[in-house]
Amino acid sequence: MTAEHVPQPPVDHLLTEEATRLRLAVGRLHRRIRIDGGDSLPPLQLSALSTVALHGPLRLSELARREAVTAPTMSRVLGALDDQGLVVRASDPQDARGVLITLSSAGRVRLDEIVTHRTALVARRLGRLDAAQREVIRAALPAIEALLEEE
Repeated sequence: MTAEHVPQPPVDHLLTEEATRLRLAVGRLHRRIRIDGGDSLPPLQLSALSTVALHGPLRLSELARREAVTAPTMSRVLGALDDQGLVVRASDPQDARGVLITLSSAGRVRLDEIVTHRTALVARRLGRLDAAQREVIRAALPAIEALLEEE
């Protein structure tokens, strides 16, 4: 049977429409928060900083894997974060050839400032909604969070 004759599952138009609307809304909200936040850290640097804060200390290879980038890309990101004094590189006590990355105190302060500012931006947007709309979002949060879980 050729590929054009292989039966395809029926298209769920409602699911496709919901997926499109969710993707656009989440993407636009994220972009709006980033723009309104005026952050001076590029997205990958901020993400790497957050990952180190959450899971650190981490080796470069583990951080690259968690961020889904190559080791050379992560090396450049860490170089920029290191230049700003936001991370600390220390010898891995398990492997003298390895280096562990942790947040510096300045990195913790910077990350906390960004998180606080972005949270305030979202809170202001939520504050523009009526109580019923906020309740719908509150009820949807577990489902939205479940979308982030790996299969």
